[in-house]
Amino acid sequence: MRYRPPASAALLVLALLLGACHSVKGLVPPNLRPPENSDTPLQQARATLQQATPCCSNFADFSYQTLLPWQPKKFELGSGSMVLSLNGEHSYFLSFRLPSDTKLPYRIALKSELNGRWLRSSYLFAPTVVLLDEAFQPLSSEEVNLCEHMGWSSETSGALGSMKVSNPQARYLVVYSSAKQQADQTYWEQSPAAFSAEAPARMATTGSFKISHGPDGTIWVGMMNKAYASAVDNAVCGKAPQGNGVLSTLRDVIPVPLWSGQSPSDDAKASPNKPASDTH
Repeated sequence: MRYRPPASAALLVLALLLGACHSVKGLVPPNLRPPENSDTPLQQARATLQQATPCCSNFADFSYQTLLPWQPKKFELGSGSMVLSLNGEHSYFLSFRLPSDTKLPYRIALKSELNGRWLRSSYLFAPTVVLLDEAFQPLSSEEVNLCEHMGWSSETSGALGSMKVSNPQARYLVVYSSAKQQADQTYWEQSPAAFSAEAPARMATTGSFKISHGPDGTIWVGMMNKAYASAVDNAVCGKAPQGNGVLSTLRDVIPVPLWSGQSPSDDAKASPNKPASDTH
């Protein structure tokens, strides 16, 4: 007679299988799991900013007691930070007094860190910088372009940018995020979290996409140092142009007879012999 397991044993096996399937999600690292609602944190941050009461609407109203750090320093912008209202647009901001004894031109480093639990739902505080003269009148304004860099330490990893100060009349610096910046995105690559729309659990080790800009987050601001200069200058700002391949490039750069299938001896045979010099 063929043995049949009791119904209770079959139910136990089924329960174990269902539990194993449910526990698979726990094996996926938290930063690689797709968020349940990727827009919620960003939407909440935008709502919080819009509900905040601005302190200032004119650059002359700001405090410039803080001297620009001599190297990039970490600042947190968000709920509790001061808010400006510029042309009806709200933004958290930072204001600095520029050093007076620094040789022109010099560079200022800026770096934004990803704000969010999951990479796909993260966003960045993208800075807009304004240089002011001694009368707090704008000399220039710039939407800083952020580029991704993954360094050997967290200090030089993130979305980096820079600006140059060359105007001798510049006395103050304001860092905020314009409506244009907050609506833009930053290119990001080498992601461990490229999810498939058909199968969210299917992950890729590489990929590229866009990181949204948001109203708050962590930003580093300060005088450019050697480590940041190297990171900024080597950061990835977008997809590299499609080339013709390594061999094609080598053929263009290094014209060697072997590329055409000829040997150096063939070239020697093809060239005419040099006539003997006249001894008379």
